[in-house]
Amino acid sequence: MKKNHESFEEALEKLEAIVHQMDRGELTLDESLKAFEEGVRLSRLCISMLDEAEAKVEALMKDPQGQLRTEPYRPEE
Repeated sequence: MKKNHESFEEALEKLEAIVHQMDRGELTLDESLKAFEEGVRLSRLCISMLDEAEAKVEALMKDPQGQLRTEPYRPEE
């Protein structure tokens, strides 16, 4: 299986470009299918990265007893 080194931002940018390209309706059927396949791959990659980030945040938020605690997000200003 091919390891992907795209960042979340790169994958999302490529996915948005594919959506815009397909919305224009100027692709052939073959080009549309290839673009769709790439879009699905990128979508799955983004979801996987978001799930991984969420798991890391949850792990960081566990107290010493292993209980998940929640806190409101407060961005640093």
